[in-house]
Amino acid sequence: MTAWTVRIAVTVIALATVDVTPGSSQQGARGPGAPVLYEGARLILGDDRPAIDSGAFVVSDGRITAIGRRGEVAAPAGANRVDLTGKTVMPALVNIHAHFGYEQYLTAAGESRSENFTAGNLRDHLERQAFFGVGSVLDAGSGALQVTQPFQADQAAGEYPSTARLSLMGGVVPVNGGPDHILIKGTRPLKANYEVTLSGEGRAAIQDLHKKGVKHVKIWLGDRGGTYPAMPHEVYDAVIDEAHKVGIKVHAHATNVRDQKDALKARVDLLVHTVQNAPLDDELVHLIREKRPYYTTVFGLGDRSEVCDQNPFTMQVLSASIIADILATDCKPSPNAAKREEQLRQNFAKMIASGARLVLGTDAGVWPRYSFGSADHHELQRYVELGVPPAQAIIAATSRPAEAIGLTDVGILAVGKRADFLVLDANPLESIKNTRTLSRVYLGGAQLNRDALLTQWKPAGKTAARP
Repeated sequence: MTAWTVRIAVTVIALATVDVTPGSSQQGARGPGAPVLYEGARLILGDDRPAIDSGAFVVSDGRITAIGRRGEVAAPAGANRVDLTGKTVMPALVNIHAHFGYEQYLTAAGESRSENFTAGNLRDHLERQAFFGVGSVLDAGSGALQVTQPFQADQAAGEYPSTARLSLMGGVVPVNGGPDHILIKGTRPLKANYEVTLSGEGRAAIQDLHKKGVKHVKIWLGDRGGTYPAMPHEVYDAVIDEAHKVGIKVHAHATNVRDQKDALKARVDLLVHTVQNAPLDDELVHLIREKRPYYTTVFGLGDRSEVCDQNPFTMQVLSASIIADILATDCKPSPNAAKREEQLRQNFAKMIASGARLVLGTDAGVWPRYSFGSADHHELQRYVELGVPPAQAIIAATSRPAEAIGLTDVGILAVGKRADFLVLDANPLESIKNTRTLSRVYLGGAQLNRDALLTQWKPAGKTAARP
């Protein structure tokens, strides 16, 4: 039994009799199977159903067992009641594109290293996601499976209760290609991606992922402005064809018009990035209408960091030293900011109007200025700034990304679903910034002890993962 497992066992015993366990990462759990009736909050359900202004729902054994209007949902025998009058409840967020395991928050420039990629660092990153209300995540194709698969198995067995639930994605790249110049410093020594030259090698990579039970694969298209080798057309055609034969979904890194066209013609399932260097042409718009891909924007990598504006929500989990480094090195005004913003605005509007299915992804994990958890709320804010109604932005961050990656038990508030939900002090349907008014986070029906996590990261001005 690991030390962490012992800690869980002790915590479970304590939580059976008290509401809060000091130092534990979860609180408010009540014995196994003990039902809880939450009542009085506005319920945002996560799909197209209208919100319930004064709702109630029952959680038992980590799942929602009843939900409806207050007064219409009966409390089971022996249930505890929690009055949430004046609060808003919504599903925990689902992020389907972030790079976990490599960053340790030591320099604003990012220091992706293979030695950082440990179970302890994965836990730290996934706790950061959970702290900000993210309940489920998909790795963005850069994780080393020899570490992530055992971690995922331990997580499923209950070893990491304070973390966002991790799903895995493999990555297929040309030799010496794929992740950017920072991330590749960590991925290459670990052989985290399948490097392929020929079509047969691409098919073999997919078969290996299939044997390992991985349901998603990422391919990197394009040559990064002539600085990287590009994957030949016949190779990514073979990868996509083989993936679809065995039920693996394909996510494509594609940052320009040509690459997005190629990706859609080859039948990828999800586009990553928004074209920002040229307007979308008629052919690409037609392909989007025809294929209706899932689409994640990852705006924040190119946006001004919220740290530069000294936003307390974003800075609360960062050490003083990393904040100072970001402010000193990463906050100069960009002369191209206005031009980029206008192109993004036009292209994003065309993508949505043409039927691209918006899903939350951040690409976080490369630079500390765009960090796990807070980045998710930044993307939500950007969706609304660029014309998406708040209710639709919430769907794009909950039920739709869950649908995109085949998670059937999260993303909405409904009977039978896992009780991953957020309690907010204000209504995000009125202002999407209200997703940041986090009062409580629940994962599997247990309240996350956000204060304990914050104390873990802040006291010595240090945010690196625990050994």
